[in-house]
Order: sequence, then structure tokens, then C-alpha cells
Amino acid sequence: MRSEQIEKWLPHRFPFLLVDRVLELKPGESILALKNVTYNEPFFTGHFPRVKLMPGVLIIEALAQAGGILLYHSLPDPESVFLVLSKVEEARFKKPVVPGDQLKLSVRLLKQKAGFYYFYGEALVEDKVVAEARLMAGLMKKDELDEGK
Repeated sequence: MRSEQIEKWLPHRFPFLLVDRVLELKPGESILALKNVTYNEPFFTGHFPRVKLMPGVLIIEALAQAGGILLYHSLPDPESVFLVLSKVEEARFKKPVVPGDQLKLSVRLLKQKAGFYYFYGEALVEDKVVAEARLMAGLMKKDELDEGK
């Protein structure tokens, strides 16, 4: 799945779309996606100008976006819902992510309970884990979102 197809499933757009490609997708189970970390990423101008490091929260966001693609492909009526990241637990950052790195985003669906979906995600560079976290996403009905306007 390439970026044009990813944009059909995620509401994010540049500069906040953090998934470049989906390599493997097993609905209801797992996803493997890529984020190419380039020198000209907007966040590198301020984080940090002399030593460019990808912010950890954006690595977690990339994992959450990959999890969102997985979940949208796992639901019976994905067009009727909007996913929101609800919780991040046990986030750990093991190595810095710098320009030129290719982040592999590996996310597994763990369980579903009362409208919430639980995931485990790992971000890898050259097959070494650089970050990991447990994530929870909640579903909102799109028609309920429209009522709030």
C-alpha cells in the first residue's frame, strides 16, 4: 500500500502523515509499515538544530497511525467511524532516530473491549527496536462527530 492509498484510510496529511508505505497487512492481527525519516522533516528544524533527532512522541504517533490503518481494515464498517488515540502505556525509547533512518512500524492488535482496541507497537531501525509502546484507540461514530458542529 502506497501513500495515495494510505491517505484513503488516515485523515492525517503532510506534515503529520507519518506512514509512507504498508508492507504487510493482516486484518484483525498485525501490520508492518514504513516511515522514511528524511533530513528535511519539518520537526528537525527545532528538534534539535545541531543534533537532529526524531521526537519520541512522533515515533509513537507513527505507530498509532499504523495501528489505525490496521484497525480500519479490521472493522466491518470503517467508513462510519473515526479512530482516536486514547492511551499510551509503557512507552520506551531505546535508540535515537535520525535523518536517513527507515522506521519499520510493527503493530499487533492485542484485544478489543467495550469499543476500545489495544495494540502493541515496535519501531525498528535496521531490525533493532528503537521504541515500543502499548497503545489504546477508541472509536467515535462519524455521525456523532457531525452532530457536535
